[in-house]
Order: sequence, then structure tokens, then C-alpha cells
Amino acid sequence: MKNKSNYLYLSKGGRFVLIVLLIVVSACASNKNTKEEFCSNADFVKMKKIDIHCHINTKRPAFMELAVKDNFRILTINTDAPVGVTIEEQQDFANFQQEAFPDNLRYLTSFSVKGWNEDDWLEKTMDYLDESFKKGAIGVKVWKNIGMVEKDKDDKFIMIDDPKFDPIFDYLAQKSIPVCGHLGEPKNCWLPLDEMTVNNDKTYFKDHPEYHMFLHPEYPSYEEQIAARNRMLDKHPNLKFIGAHLGSLEWSVDELAKFFDKYPNASVDMAARMCHLEVQAQANWQKVRDFFVKYQDRIIYGTDQGDYEGSEEDPVKLKEKTDEQWKSDWKFLTTGEPMLSWKVNGEFKGIKLPREVVEKIYHKNAEKVFPEFKKI
Repeated sequence: MKNKSNYLYLSKGGRFVLIVLLIVVSACASNKNTKEEFCSNADFVKMKKIDIHCHINTKRPAFMELAVKDNFRILTINTDAPVGVTIEEQQDFANFQQEAFPDNLRYLTSFSVKGWNEDDWLEKTMDYLDESFKKGAIGVKVWKNIGMVEKDKDDKFIMIDDPKFDPIFDYLAQKSIPVCGHLGEPKNCWLPLDEMTVNNDKTYFKDHPEYHMFLHPEYPSYEEQIAARNRMLDKHPNLKFIGAHLGSLEWSVDELAKFFDKYPNASVDMAARMCHLEVQAQANWQKVRDFFVKYQDRIIYGTDQGDYEGSEEDPVKLKEKTDEQWKSDWKFLTTGEPMLSWKVNGEFKGIKLPREVVEKIYHKNAEKVFPEFKKI
């Protein structure tokens, strides 16, 4: 009662000052309790992480040995791409690695559009997918050859919204099996080399002119690729969809925001597109950071790294290159430090995301899309 008596003997002015002080102290304590937490360099190894976009097409253990060391779980992705091994062989590699590293690896299957014009294409495709799921596949990958390479019997490009795909996507949506779609390419693909925004695109499309659409105006445009993808999603609103490589909207976080707002079941991975975010952060650091915070539940970490059968790359150098990429991405996402990269002209700064956002990007969002990862 002594404290209460003292309070009663204060003047009105004194009481007012005391109340204000109590409010200020309470607010400071509250702010201290809700202060954002950030990650340190030490957290890179401590935090469990998932690289959602890798290609481990070999029985060599080097890549996965590093993944274990750096506390990564890996999603290796089979793809209908001319990578020197068939889809079936890729699946064999994935099954081998999954058996060798059961606590660190899962895989996505794929299917081919070869035989598209045959009457039994759909039946064979569905049978192969079911076989893959029985072997452990946890999702399906569709690649840019749909829309950019393969044609039907009338010499028209097969687009991802073709009704012939509908039974597949209906089935996957019903079973809640995710689809990862690399559909289209970076917008740079439709620009001349000297107008491209990042150096790695300049290098890639110089080395792969068959995919440099600026040289092929007879192919579907960038806008047609994106429109076909969106029409497919409009037809299958319950499909769990991951837009590979920032959903081919890497050039604008504003466009990505519109995509997220329109398709609530869609997310994107960042594989091989971090540099596009770094370029945008050069121009408007706050916008990029705000985008990550607002859409923190929709962005998943990935790199497009891996290892390949017949590769002559020294295992030690493979590990060094992979580790360097993983740590560079971590630095961009978790610190506000100035950075340099051969892919980007000039200095840029890391976006220093809060720990809770980093945890979602590195593993919680992937676990939400692929619940199987929660088991390992």
C-alpha cells in the first residue's frame, strides 16, 4: 500500500508524468520483445535448408556429400531435356541417390511428349507417372520444350494449355501432387545479346542460339508462353504449381506479385535467377525487400545446380563451386552487405531478410508444398 499512497500524494501533473513514463517503459519493453531477429553466418550450417531445384544425374556421391555437410536436403528434378540421359535413366539415378541418402534427397519425375500424335500417348504417360510415384517421386516437372521445341502433326507448337494435357493436370490436382513448370524463358531470351540485363543470360544464349528466341521470331513469343501457362492454371485452379526460375517473371517483382495475387496455389523457386533479383535490388533495394516480406509464403529457394554422369569435373571443385553459390545466395538474403558477382554489372547490397522469412524460403515453404520433406 506504500506505493499506492505515494501515488495518491502526487500532484495531478506528477501523476501525468508518471503515467507517461510507465507507458514509454512498457512500449520499449514491448518493442524489445518483438524486435526482428536476423541470421548470422554461423546460421548457414545450423539452419536446415532445402534446395528445391537440382539435377543429380549420376551415381557419384560428391554433390550429396556436400549437401549433408551444409545441412541441405535436395530435390533432384528429372526433365524432358536433351541432357544426355533419358527420363528413365534420370529416374534410375534419382532412385539410387535416394537410397544412398534417404534423409537428404527426394525427386520429381517427368514425362516426354515424344509420341504426342499417337493414340496411346496419354495412357502411356499416365502409366509412367504412376510407376514413378510408386518408386518415390513426389511431383512432376514440365519443361520448356513444351512451347519452344515440340510440335504436333500439324507442325504447330505444343503449348502447355493444350487440352490433351488436361487429364494429367486434373489427376495431379486431385491427388495434390505438385507440378514444377519451367515454361518459357527469361524475358532476356527475346532481346539481342547487348540488351540483356544479366551477364549469365548473355553467355547462355550466346552458347545456345537454338533457345535464343530473338533469333527465332517464328517461335511463340514471350507473351504467348506466359499466356499459355496462365490459361493452364486457369483451367486447373486446384493444381499445386511451382513456377521454376521465378516463374519466367524474373525481370519484375511487380509482375511476380500480380502472379501470386491471381494464383493463390502457385509458388516459385529462385533457381538460376537470383541475379535478376540482385539487379532489381540495385535499382530499388526497398521494393525487392518488401516483395520478399509480403510474399514470404510463396518463394522457395533453389539453384539449378547438380552433377552429371560422365562429368569430368573434379569432385573437390564441384563441391567448392556449389558451396560458393549456396553461401553467396545466403549472403544476399540474410545480410545487408555490399556484394559483387560476375553475373551483375556493378555493386549491389544484400536484402537482410528477417529470420522468420529466411526460414520459410529455405525450408518451411518447400515442406508445405512437398509434405514428404517433413518426414526427413
